[in-house]
Amino acid sequence: MKRVVKVAATLLVMALLVVGTVIGFLTVDEYMPNDIETLEVDGDAADRIKKGESVKLLSWNLGYGALGDNADFFMDGGKMVYTADKERVLSNLEGDIEEFIKISPDIICTQETDRNSDRSYFVDEAEFFMSNAGLSVLNGESVFAPNLKVAFIPLPVPPIGKVLSGLMVFSRYDISSAQRLKLPCPFKWPLRTFNLKRCLEVVRLPVEGSDKELVIINLHLEAYDQGEGKIAQAKMLKEVLDAEIEKGNYVIASGDYNQVFSNTDISAYPVLEGMWEAGRIDVEDFNKDLTFYTDSSVPTCRSLDRALDAAPSRSPQDFQYYVIDGFITSSNVEVESVHTEDLSFVTSDHNPVILEFKLK
Repeated sequence: MKRVVKVAATLLVMALLVVGTVIGFLTVDEYMPNDIETLEVDGDAADRIKKGESVKLLSWNLGYGALGDNADFFMDGGKMVYTADKERVLSNLEGDIEEFIKISPDIICTQETDRNSDRSYFVDEAEFFMSNAGLSVLNGESVFAPNLKVAFIPLPVPPIGKVLSGLMVFSRYDISSAQRLKLPCPFKWPLRTFNLKRCLEVVRLPVEGSDKELVIINLHLEAYDQGEGKIAQAKMLKEVLDAEIEKGNYVIASGDYNQVFSNTDISAYPVLEGMWEAGRIDVEDFNKDLTFYTDSSVPTCRSLDRALDAAPSRSPQDFQYYVIDGFITSSNVEVESVHTEDLSFVTSDHNPVILEFKLK
């Protein structure tokens, strides 16, 4: 009996040492970005955006190339950690490129874009797009803003491992500058050490014949908090939007809000029992010079509690869908159309949303 107790105690001590070592490493290695950081603009684009010119902007959460219709995910009630093999990741990215070519946007804002991650087999997805497509938007200028940068995520089993992922803007127009603005993080130590450090990616495009700028704000707001993170991040977004409106700039906030706009009818997509419910952004809390847009005729996101390709029914009464991706624009931006492209979530758990607009 004494021998059993001794062995058990030894194993416990060893386990605590391993856990302590991992937490210590993650604490020392934790990604701690400054409040404001200058981002590098890669590539070269000679064109400048013009007033009165029709422009097409595509926003798409790519699900890091691994959240296609075959995937479920443990954080959403599924079982998978690694949700695709390398062949499927490359197939998903090829599908994304086909959609880019079909839509032919002038500006692309992506979320969950992996650059160096175990979960996507270390495929640099930005480089993959730029080297596999002849589109001017992908061969123009680009900016990357990290929001998940961890040497090793120890959970669950098997562990997620190394991740470098974030927000990406591609533009066929000249980008004068770009910044990363740190958003409030709702997580405490030690969970904070390997969690997302979300941000606003603020990209500035000079407007021909004007001293004003088109300011694109690419974002991916909090998903897995208890609500306080979403509220704090939306509040900061409001302050940033107000500051740009005060300057007289043209502003578009684009991305995955993980929240529903209060002016959007989502009655076609009821929240099913036990499913995650998106937060809510009250548009009345924002500047009257701002307008909120999405297309609820098609869901922009699907749940990852189950794989979609094997679901017995894809009806909204049997499978959970959301409308959480969209745009906020200033009043000097004339919106011509907003459209969600129905891709049946084959390559990502989100559908792309397209905004066509002109600068007044």
